[in-house]
Amino acid sequence: MSLPQNQVVQRLSNVARSLESTFLGKSETVRLMLVAAVAGEHMLLVGPPGTAKSAIVRMFAKLVDARYFEYLLTRFTEPNEIFGPIDIQAFRSGSYQRRMEGMLPTGEIVFLDEVFKANSAILNSLLSVLNERVYTVGGSVVKVPLVSAFGASNEVPNDDDLMAVFDRFLIRLKSDNLDSYHFQDLLVRGLAHEAAKITGEYDRLQPQLSANDLRTLHLSFGDRMRRIPEQFLAQYKGLIFQIRAEGVSVSDRRAVKMLKLFCASSLLDGRATPDPSDFFLLKHIWNNLDQSEILDGIVGPVLEQWYREHPEARRVSATDVGVDALIAEINRIRDLLTGDRPLSDIQLFSQLKALQEIKAALQAIGTKPSQDALARVDQLLGHVYQSGKFSQ
Repeated sequence: MSLPQNQVVQRLSNVARSLESTFLGKSETVRLMLVAAVAGEHMLLVGPPGTAKSAIVRMFAKLVDARYFEYLLTRFTEPNEIFGPIDIQAFRSGSYQRRMEGMLPTGEIVFLDEVFKANSAILNSLLSVLNERVYTVGGSVVKVPLVSAFGASNEVPNDDDLMAVFDRFLIRLKSDNLDSYHFQDLLVRGLAHEAAKITGEYDRLQPQLSANDLRTLHLSFGDRMRRIPEQFLAQYKGLIFQIRAEGVSVSDRRAVKMLKLFCASSLLDGRATPDPSDFFLLKHIWNNLDQSEILDGIVGPVLEQWYREHPEARRVSATDVGVDALIAEINRIRDLLTGDRPLSDIQLFSQLKALQEIKAALQAIGTKPSQDALARVDQLLGHVYQSGKFSQ
């Protein structure tokens, strides 16, 4: 039996808190994962190894009571490894079937690492699983219970044969190493994370909700999508036309599906309908990494205007470090830059780069304390540039 909608939303908030407390700097990743799961869509994480792509999906799967399937794909991976081995007994009787229990066609939450390394035999079947939620084997069409699939890749595909699968991942997120000002907290949480794996703490995690709860929640989307305000739709249309004009391809199919994501985002915030704060999702519809900056330039001003007019609104940002932590890092850098100890060019430029990263983080937070801290950063930068350290 499914939980009431308000309880499901509350438990999704618990899931978010658990993930954010474990993985530093991943609040935006967590938000996007929840949006994808609630909307029944799929998400791709692109980035170098060691940026917690696999770990965060695995922990999410532990917090949702769902059949989970995970696999690392290579060009040598065979369909049997993903969709199940051939049922030999049925084959002897003249029937072509697969033993699919525990394999991808029975998975509710699926994680495919290096998804674009798969061969065409797997990718062709994967298309119908992701889009139509069906798997065809031996002339039989099997409905799959998939809620959401998460893919990971070290790079964006540039092969035309892969673009169809790439297109099925409606949300795309660039997963990078953390900025330098996160490093102290990264070490602290990283130690706790490794200790928890050794002691088996993560194996004892209790699910907060079920896959069936997510499906029931998704059933409310029909009514939600009929109630999207006309003003929101008009503003969305203008953004899509602007995005297309900048050379970022957005198909009509994807433009319509984005409305589901907006509804999911508003539901997670307890709002009856989407508002412009949900447009942050448009920053994650790029087709290559170069387009990320273009999208941010289009969507960013719209979001900033909304937050200025609605300071109480929940801001979704990749920056989830507090102002106090940023101030502590400013003080550390100030002591280095204003001290008597000589710095090499590499040391000097690394600290200046860290200050620029802190400045961007403070600007994203946008509160009065962050503005005060921002003034301190500008003052420190001015001191360094005037001190003659560059000429040493």
